[in-house]
Amino acid sequence: MTASRCPAEMAALAEAMADAVRPVIRRHFRTRIAIDSKDDASPVTIADREAETLMRAMIAAAFPAHGIRGEEFGLHQPGAEWVWVLDPIDGTKSFVSGSLAFGTQIALLHRGRPVLGLIDQPITGERWLGRAGEATYFNGIPARTSTTARLAEAVVYTSARDHFTAPQQARYDRLVGQARFGRSSHDCYAAGLLALGTVDLLVEGNLHDYDILPQLPIIEGAGGIVTDWQGRPLTDARVFDTVLMAGNAALHAAALAALGS
Repeated sequence: MTASRCPAEMAALAEAMADAVRPVIRRHFRTRIAIDSKDDASPVTIADREAETLMRAMIAAAFPAHGIRGEEFGLHQPGAEWVWVLDPIDGTKSFVSGSLAFGTQIALLHRGRPVLGLIDQPITGERWLGRAGEATYFNGIPARTSTTARLAEAVVYTSARDHFTAPQQARYDRLVGQARFGRSSHDCYAAGLLALGTVDLLVEGNLHDYDILPQLPIIEGAGGIVTDWQGRPLTDARVFDTVLMAGNAALHAAALAALGS
């Protein structure tokens, strides 16, 4: 997925938004806050809503002509040239259970293509920033994906096994059976680990746009590859049936072969 460059002032806003929501999320972390259920039965909390409300206000103040696609409050000016995709807490189940395997995700789309992706872990202070055509940075230091080329040596992650259909589950299990080992959970944090090279493959199913679009510039800018399970580039969709992220081309090819059809 290629795109035009991200202007510096827009990248600065993304980082400012991540800075601003850190104290909001920290205030509610490991407290006994109420957990509501959305229409799809996924959990949501006051922390999700407060964080997205704050980011939306900052976008409106800085770039009122921009559109927004947010997990909690939906669409605003979706046909705009520039559209922000917001996931205030990716991994809400981890967040409400006190786990660190969650993060704030922000993407910026230019004419439907992601030009910026940001993952921020508000508790640990870890941040990944990717911009189209540029290197990915982890807390200001360039990040590089793994050079592991053999599937037998690869560490495989997925956000949640229950996101897969039964046939997808069988294909995923076949892949993991050929790898060093597999792990579930971590959500966007797993994508950050992939960009750092400590995870080799990230295999996903049934992801929303706000789940995956922030991760594309980060993984690609760190040297990784992102496609569907057939090796095709991801399109501008609202839900992605399958996603495969690999640290390098050789491992990507091996994973595609293992996933089969």
